[in-house]
Amino acid sequence: MRTLLVVTAVAAIVAVAACGSARRGVPLNGPIQHSADGFHGKILFMHNCNQCHPGGDAAVGPAINNKWIPDAVMKLQIRKGVLGSMPAFSDKELSDQDVDHILIYLNELRKRKAK
Repeated sequence: MRTLLVVTAVAAIVAVAACGSARRGVPLNGPIQHSADGFHGKILFMHNCNQCHPGGDAAVGPAINNKWIPDAVMKLQIRKGVLGSMPAFSDKELSDQDVDHILIYLNELRKRKAK
């Protein structure tokens, strides 16, 4: 009985450990150096977009950092929310300049991940 308990506990610990990422922290090729506009876009992205697109990856929303999407399409999606269940962001929530900064951030993120 005690052996079964120990084996079960070890199996549970291994299973929980296997669920996590093997790599945490800064990517192997170093941190991304953003421009001033890109850094401002990162702050806006983290506040408005990261909940559904964590780090630009897929979650509730699709991944947006692993493929090139024209800026005009991204702006339309941000403003109108035409595809999927993404909400529309009015110019009162995000100014046109804010949207441009978010796109600069995403483009810098994509360039870095492409290397």
